[in-house]
Amino acid sequence: MLYAAAGGGGAGSFTPILMIALLFGVMYFMMIRPQQKRRRESEAMQSNLGPGDEVVTIGGLYGTVTGIEDDTVLLEVAPGVQTRYARPAIARVVTRAELPAEPVSEDADTVKE
Repeated sequence: MLYAAAGGGGAGSFTPILMIALLFGVMYFMMIRPQQKRRRESEAMQSNLGPGDEVVTIGGLYGTVTGIEDDTVLLEVAPGVQTRYARPAIARVVTRAELPAEPVSEDADTVKE
């Protein structure tokens, strides 16, 4: 009877390894990959900040970007009140600054060189 139980367990040894590999695969596609995507989107948003953008900080403070340095952003939170924040502290952009439209020349056929 002991020999019969030992002989049937050889094929089942791959099942736990397969289950662990499957678990890691599910964890990667359900947790790690979406988090990496959110991080890339956040970094792109923070690098595209410009003066005039209305933003919200991670603390919930609304403000308008008035200046940008390498790793800090200067926000105007009230008329005449400016505060300095780290770029990663910006959670989202509420409205983008309106870019001034390029003036249209009278001669639309001429090519600028």
